[in-house]
Amino acid sequence: MNATEGLLPVIFMGLMGLSLLIYVVLDGYDLGVGMLSAMASEADRDPMVASIGPFWDANETWLVLAVGLLLIAFPKAQGVVLTALYVPVLLMLLGLMLRGAAFDFRAKGDPAHKRWWDAAFAGGSALAALSQGWMLGRYVTGFEDGAAARCFAAGIAVALVACYALLGAGWLLMKTEAALQERAVAWAKRAWPVVLAGLLMVSVASPWLSPTVRERWFDMPGLIALAPLPVIALLALAAVRGLLNSHRVRGKLCWLPFFLTVVVLTLSFFGLSYSLYPFVVIDRLTLWQAAAADESLSFLLVGCALTIPVILMYSLFSYRVFRGKVRALAY
Repeated sequence: MNATEGLLPVIFMGLMGLSLLIYVVLDGYDLGVGMLSAMASEADRDPMVASIGPFWDANETWLVLAVGLLLIAFPKAQGVVLTALYVPVLLMLLGLMLRGAAFDFRAKGDPAHKRWWDAAFAGGSALAALSQGWMLGRYVTGFEDGAAARCFAAGIAVALVACYALLGAGWLLMKTEAALQERAVAWAKRAWPVVLAGLLMVSVASPWLSPTVRERWFDMPGLIALAPLPVIALLALAAVRGLLNSHRVRGKLCWLPFFLTVVVLTLSFFGLSYSLYPFVVIDRLTLWQAAAADESLSFLLVGCALTIPVILMYSLFSYRVFRGKVRALAY
């Protein structure tokens, strides 16, 4: 295997990981807004939906891209991953479809049924978020059976729901004003301790459950490389909590809690990537064992070079056009 051939699986693993990170950030906040809508008044739900209206469907493009890369670039891994996660994947898709249908029918259907579609919107968002958290927890443990691994997956599911809620509240802080912005601050404060507990749980339980992760975390020079990540993440979370008590978060610094939450997610992503590399399925399949033929990867790389910039440009353009405070809900 020459250097170029050995590099192709690494490139595609990086692209798949980047797509998932972007998806978690972008669809994370709109799933968070969907879940928070369950606690909002009927008058607040329309501006909450309007705040994500121009973006939510495009945000899901990154999930499609990540799954497509898994299926094509790592065909030996997708059988293992999707077989182990068949039920949560099905539940996630059900939640996303329910949420998408509710998004339109709550405005276009019979007004008498609007509250039911609102419940479907919040419930679909919660179902998708819980499913994603469970899948992440199962993946990190290498799909191990046993009570400890399943409790870990359940904890990750709850923590990811709270993280999405914190992202959603941060998004509403940026996009709304007055009473709804105040409620977003309160929602963020409720989600914050659960996110903190989730971060601490992952930091403690991951090396305890997996000898491979433990070795990478605590052997030198891995300890030096990895130690700053949870420390910086904890400092970022502490800064979020401090900002929520400041009046400035209602004004010019309204963007900062959302940004700092994204920093926490990004640091967690890099910590997870470092822990798992070079495995696609930890302790079972490496990148090179799971990768497709070099000719297929080379052809796929050309397609990625053409499509990913288009997705990025469209996303940046839409966020630029609809920047600023939320506008009235319209279809």
